[in-house]
Amino acid sequence: MARALILDCDGVLANTERDGHLVAFNHMFDELDLPFHWTESEYAELVKIGGGKERLASVLSPEVARELGITDPAAAVASWHRRKTDIYLELLRDGTITARPGVRRLVEEALEAGLRIAVASTSAELSVRSVLRHAIEPSLARHVRVFAGDIVPHKKPAPDIYAYALRALFVPSHEAVIIEDSGIGCKAACGVGVPPIITPSSYTGDDDFTGAALVVSDLGELDSPATLLSNPRNLPFRGIVDIPLVTAIASCMQ
Repeated sequence: MARALILDCDGVLANTERDGHLVAFNHMFDELDLPFHWTESEYAELVKIGGGKERLASVLSPEVARELGITDPAAAVASWHRRKTDIYLELLRDGTITARPGVRRLVEEALEAGLRIAVASTSAELSVRSVLRHAIEPSLARHVRVFAGDIVPHKKPAPDIYAYALRALFVPSHEAVIIEDSGIGCKAACGVGVPPIITPSSYTGDDDFTGAALVVSDLGELDSPATLLSNPRNLPFRGIVDIPLVTAIASCMQ
């Protein structure tokens, strides 16, 4: 029996990596006159690192820090990330980032079915809440728990964020279903014993989704079905991810 539905944020609720985070990072680099500019191919590799601050830290080597006259790299990264987050939120307010198919529909169905719903992400909490409100509207978003930011010590592919969410929701792993979009997210979900549903996003189509319960192009709409990409458990997929399918996945874990 499914009692909880947990969704990742970036890439699941919306294609935020391509349309939001990458744009915001490069805008911030230009604004602060920093010697970085990430191409789409470069960013496709960086999204394998969980967390925006961690991605920034990965390019701020000791040599680069010395060249830029930075004596406190951690403080610099934190400052850059705050400005990047502000720019990202501006993009959300402008309507630049659109919700992925089926997200609002599934959340509405889950609420009607009495499931506990949460978004679990190690992105900044303010960003996650803004994406959530944008994707499903504030009237629904207020019923969704958010676990985000630096509330856990290790980011994906470590399972910490999902372990935290399960504890907070008071739901055992075999009664939860997780929706992810990336290989590192798949590993994190599997790390708490939950084979996830995967909806690959712009930069994750070639990721390793070993252990996933189902891989589909998106969550699907009644008038625009999703494409089935992998169904190792022979689940009853009929074009959309709905509550009967969520229930079937949870039943496989009993």
